[in-house]
Amino acid sequence: MRKIPNHGTLRMTKVIYPLGLCVGLFIYVAYVKWHRASATQAFFSISGMALGAQGGPQAHSPQETAPRGLEVFYGIMFDAGSTGTRVHVFQFARLPGETPTLTHETFKALKPGLSAYADDVEKSAQGIQELLDVAKQDIPFDFWKATPLVLKATAGLRLLPGAKAQKLLQKVEEVFKASPFLVGDDCVSIMNGTDEGVSAWITVNFLTGSLKTPGRSSVGMLDLGGGSTQITFLPSVEGTLQSSPPGHLTALQMFNRTYRLYSYSYLGLGLMSARLAILGGVEGEPAKDGEELLSPCLPPNFRGEWEHAEITYRIAGQEAASLYETCARRVAGVLRDRVHHTEEVKRVEFYAFSYYYDLAASVGLIGTQVPGPSCAGA
Repeated sequence: MRKIPNHGTLRMTKVIYPLGLCVGLFIYVAYVKWHRASATQAFFSISGMALGAQGGPQAHSPQETAPRGLEVFYGIMFDAGSTGTRVHVFQFARLPGETPTLTHETFKALKPGLSAYADDVEKSAQGIQELLDVAKQDIPFDFWKATPLVLKATAGLRLLPGAKAQKLLQKVEEVFKASPFLVGDDCVSIMNGTDEGVSAWITVNFLTGSLKTPGRSSVGMLDLGGGSTQITFLPSVEGTLQSSPPGHLTALQMFNRTYRLYSYSYLGLGLMSARLAILGGVEGEPAKDGEELLSPCLPPNFRGEWEHAEITYRIAGQEAASLYETCARRVAGVLRDRVHHTEEVKRVEFYAFSYYYDLAASVGLIGTQVPGPSCAGA
């Protein structure tokens, strides 16, 4: 892991691809939202779930010999992002009188994202069932009825018209209820951007030990998905709390403490959605027959195709007197007046997830041997 040099906007940024990010999502849903049966409460201990996460994408962590009295629990988390749907099957272990630990995770991802089936809802069921079969293979039969099953969708479904998104969720819920797992009334839903940011913030601050050590400064998180991007941190400057726009602050109660977080999601500014806007396209609207999207951010003689959310766009470079300046103005036009600036971020240590990792690795800013799949947003 390498530190990105300070360019005056952040004191330090670390780019990681964490196995535990979806654990944080499961923690958030379970601890903050669900709190139901005593069995589920047993493994919804946050500190235990965040510790011990290890392994790689679609890999099994080594299983140790179970000590006497060890209790084992499972949980299934579906992450429905804008570019794919993933299942995370978590195994937790707890000795009497101790908090649980995450001992094993199985991960599998399918493309495209749920939003690609907006006009053919029935086709979405096949992929969901395939991922459920992964959970069946990984969890012993005797545990199925006691294993909570949750799906949280992110920006891909938030960008769809409400009626289309709800039809997709209803189909997923139908498949879930036909499964042998523990399904609650709110087992399938769309996460708002604040929930995405908070779940990632919980994870990274448990993994860094910030929330377990009194007086230790917390870290912020940046998450770049396909359809949206999130920022979350714990302000320590009163001016940040006073000057933040409506919707940028949220309260989180955890461990008998209330955290007043700065958390905001910029819908449409994820990597793919922002790229489409810079190319001159409109989310969810195919170009007219034969029409090309012209962009000064492509070489003038370039012509090709680009696919986003199951729509193929014809794209071409645009002639301009100064390509760099014209492209910069196009990008500024997409971002201008949409992103809130706060001075405090210059003094906060941030961790970056998802496409930040992919992009940083592709240009050699970090190595590619950082274990663990990412979740949330992409």
